[in-house]
Amino acid sequence: MRIYLILFIVLVFSFTSKAQRSAKLQIDSLMSIAHQRGIFNGNILVANHGKVIYEKSFGFADAEKKIPLKKEMRFDIGSISKEFNGAAIMLLAEHGKLSLDDELLKYFPDLPLWAKDIKIKHLINYTSGIPVLGPQFDATDTLILKSLKNLKEIVAAPGTLYIYNHINVSLQRDIIEKVSGMSYAAFLEDHIFPLADMNQSAVDYPIASKDMARAFDEDGKNVEYAQQTKGWVRLPVRDLYKWFIALDANKVISPESVKVLGNNFPGGESSLGTAEFLADTLVWHQHQGSNSNYEAAFYHDRRNGVSVVMMTNNQQMKVWPLKTAIVNIINGKPFAVPKKSLYLSIRDKILADFTKGMDYYHELKISGQDRFDFSFEIGDLISVAKYLQRRGRFDDAISVLKEAVSLPARPQDLSYGYEIMGECFQKKNANALALECYQNALAKYPANKNAEGMILKLTGN
Repeated sequence: MRIYLILFIVLVFSFTSKAQRSAKLQIDSLMSIAHQRGIFNGNILVANHGKVIYEKSFGFADAEKKIPLKKEMRFDIGSISKEFNGAAIMLLAEHGKLSLDDELLKYFPDLPLWAKDIKIKHLINYTSGIPVLGPQFDATDTLILKSLKNLKEIVAAPGTLYIYNHINVSLQRDIIEKVSGMSYAAFLEDHIFPLADMNQSAVDYPIASKDMARAFDEDGKNVEYAQQTKGWVRLPVRDLYKWFIALDANKVISPESVKVLGNNFPGGESSLGTAEFLADTLVWHQHQGSNSNYEAAFYHDRRNGVSVVMMTNNQQMKVWPLKTAIVNIINGKPFAVPKKSLYLSIRDKILADFTKGMDYYHELKISGQDRFDFSFEIGDLISVAKYLQRRGRFDDAISVLKEAVSLPARPQDLSYGYEIMGECFQKKNANALALECYQNALAKYPANKNAEGMILKLTGN
């Protein structure tokens, strides 16, 4: 009986090893083709049930293509960094140093009275009601505080509307400094990173450092790092993997605190990106972030044991489709190599010359579907519109959005298109047209709480 058991264990181990070798070969083939197609220049790690089965670098750390990437190199991870200020807030709350119900006015007494209604809990799920102010008002932490002192009112009652902006993040980091008596960078490096054994992670690590991958664009030119607020975490792939494994294992904060960070306002993103819980246990967690042509993403599913981490210094918006292909490979399902990003291919052309850029988009739609990804066309057009919106090109953004909402698409995507169109009309002080857009958004998808909140604000009922 014992011999049969040993033989069975050997057979299972042999089968598992063979399956993992096959998966590794397929993942390598996928990523090699992706690199050849120009949609991935970066570092990747794949783990299965806690064991790293694939780790590799593709491409270069510089625009001149003289420095090959190495797995130890650091990347900027964009808004994934907000996980760390969220965890720091919760750690301080667990130690009784602050409460999530503390008023913003407690920490910033020079702000107007609207700050009395905003709690720390509103900052961590982006429901503070503080609007996107624009780069001339919120480009730096100092400018944010100066602008907020002059802000006469917020756009919605705290807790009723999701507005994703980095002002909420900046205020969290300032609170952490005020409560701890330390710089934000020092707090993470002393009290957060060690809990996850992240010994190669740093805050605001100099972009020009030799072990830092430098970002470059589609034309092979260096991209200047634009973000001027503090608190951006830069780290290698292995350390980001360590982070979410430690978070899942409750080595950083308690399960209750993780759930608070993972809860999102309907239709919005949480401080953990997208998270799913079974009772109080985090079972699925993914997050994407980008800054100045850096892009990072991770996916971790405790139910099937699959973890994927990707970082690139040449953003192509293809980390999620590549992740999906990798998960399918591990699960023995069919997969496809992604095509070039429609959004990145048309974005700057539309910005430079709206008419020529839109003509190029229409040409691709006719003759480029074999090379460019049209699978989420409405999403790409909405992203282009938001890109224009951030640069004050509201009329052009509205034109793109009108084309977007004319496409056959899911109700929630059509609703989001109308919602962004409403924002653009508001920026133009065309509130009647904005109201019409929000009403269309709610009609398309009644669960759109943002649209519902803006209708309430514009009508007063």
